[in-house]
This record gives sequence, structure tokens and C-alpha cells, in this order.
Amino acid sequence: MLHFIWVLIVGAVVGVIGQMIVGRDMPGGWIGNIVAGLVGAWIGGSLFGSWGPVVGGMAIFPAIIGAVILVFIVSLVIGTMGRNRRKS
Repeated sequence: MLHFIWVLIVGAVVGVIGQMIVGRDMPGGWIGNIVAGLVGAWIGGSLFGSWGPVVGGMAIFPAIIGAVILVFIVSLVIGTMGRNRRKS
């Protein structure tokens, strides 16, 4: 149980770092940051492997890079959807 809590905390921190680098907020607040961190860790691990320090079962540097990619893509999709709604 403690490992699960640790993974959520590390996921949230990675998600916050990702959104700070991109400069856009992830929708959903802390839940969105946790999801961005966890999915970003998966994306980063799949693309770049497991290098650098590992905390909570996640390699930090690939997780941050993956979170940046995810936050950027989600912000583009949300921004595009918002512009399309304003035109209607």
C-alpha cells in the first residue's frame, strides 16, 4: 500500500514538472497531474528506456520527458477543441 502511495506522489510531481516545462496546465488538477506523470512515465520508458535515477519504480528523466510530451499533446487537443467550440 505504501508503494502505491509513493507511486502516486512521484507521478504527481512528474506531472507538475511536465506542465511547468510546457507552460500549460493539465486539465483535472492534481488527478490530471498524477495521470500525466504515470502515463508520461510509461511513454518515456517506452521511447527512451530506463536510465537515470529510479524513484517509486519510475525512471525520472524519461518520465519527465514523457510527461512533457503528454501535456503538450493534451494542451494542443484541448486548445483546438476550445477554438472549434468558439467558432460554432
